[in-house]
Amino acid sequence: MEFHNRCMSSSPAAATHSPSIPDQGVAWIAPGTRAYYQTNLALFLAGVANFSLLYCTQPLLPLLSAHFHIGVAESSLAVSVTTGVLAFAVMAAGAFSESVGRRGLIFWSLAAAALLTLCAAFAPSWHLLLAARAVEGVALGGVSAVAMAYLAEEIDPRGLGTAMGLYVSASAIGGMGGRVLVSVIADHSSWQVALASISVIGLLSAVGFFFLLPPSRHFVRREGLGLAHHLRLWGGHLRHPGLPLLFAMGFLGMGVFVTLYNYASFRLMEPQFGLSQTQIGFIFTAYLCGMVSSSIAGAWSDRIGRAPVLVIGVLVTALGVGLTCVDVLASVIGGIAVVTVGFFMVHTVCSAWIGRLGGAAKAYASSLYLLSYYLGSSVLGSFGGWFLDRGGWNAVVGFALASLAVALVISLRLGLLTRRGTLS
Repeated sequence: MEFHNRCMSSSPAAATHSPSIPDQGVAWIAPGTRAYYQTNLALFLAGVANFSLLYCTQPLLPLLSAHFHIGVAESSLAVSVTTGVLAFAVMAAGAFSESVGRRGLIFWSLAAAALLTLCAAFAPSWHLLLAARAVEGVALGGVSAVAMAYLAEEIDPRGLGTAMGLYVSASAIGGMGGRVLVSVIADHSSWQVALASISVIGLLSAVGFFFLLPPSRHFVRREGLGLAHHLRLWGGHLRHPGLPLLFAMGFLGMGVFVTLYNYASFRLMEPQFGLSQTQIGFIFTAYLCGMVSSSIAGAWSDRIGRAPVLVIGVLVTALGVGLTCVDVLASVIGGIAVVTVGFFMVHTVCSAWIGRLGGAAKAYASSLYLLSYYLGSSVLGSFGGWFLDRGGWNAVVGFALASLAVALVISLRLGLLTRRGTLS
């Protein structure tokens, strides 16, 4: 569920320090070559490991709550503290990679994140677990910010779309598979063993990535990019008439999505449902619905426009949230699947639209979107637990629908700006 682009600033001053255009005398990694297949496999491993490590604690929140004797809202910090730190780490890591390179940064980031997951698995206290998860957010920033930059620099344009698509698919598979795997292992062993298993998978993926990925051919190390340079480009995007609205959509959409997934485990463990940890884990296969809806949303936006599809995505998400209120298992599971479909529609449209509106400094637009996206996961995802503690599931639904009402107003505003010709 990542979106990153990398390109040059349009201003003459920035052009001096912008990411260099690859030397056409150095060969691209062409489709059909061994290096191309190795690159795709390496980045596939990185994508799977990245998102399985990031969200591995999400299905374990009820177990963490019981083990450490903490409330529902506090348990969600096992997810939110990582995504919150990651929101800022992504921005810093992208700039840092311009000086240290791509391949090594991704490897060490994955390896560090895997080892920190192992530390979290055997942390003797709740606060030490949170500390490990927070530092893990810093480490994972080095993967999220850099992987697609490597692909954009090294892959022949004729094969870039396929390579990017495989990486995005790997992200979704990692997010889904990691959640399912830890649920199954925790049900048959313990949550500690489940996290340790994900840690081992992450380490093996990091090693496989390092030996498979070809060294960079087009990367040019750049020094001297000051903070003022980055602030100027980020500030320009914040003054854009449409981009801040899309950043807000990322915040609200991801916030609602993570809220539902964070607390669905508590809902499905209620006496009227009584699902086991393994059964709850398989709920995350609803991600497959989202992967399909992403393709559909992209095609629809080309046909009828981005704003109408954005509105449809918000309404579909709201329908799914409402379905989870019904005390019938099929309705709750169906609602989670519908929420997933709607969220992926929103995320797909926002990602593509930001790429179009970002101009020459797309990397800075995408980093602001990721900042909003992960802050929504962290802030709204944790705040939803406060509603669950005090008002039960219906309060969570009310909170989610209120957030979606704001998102609907924003999407309608984006449609109005498009009709006026302000946005393309």
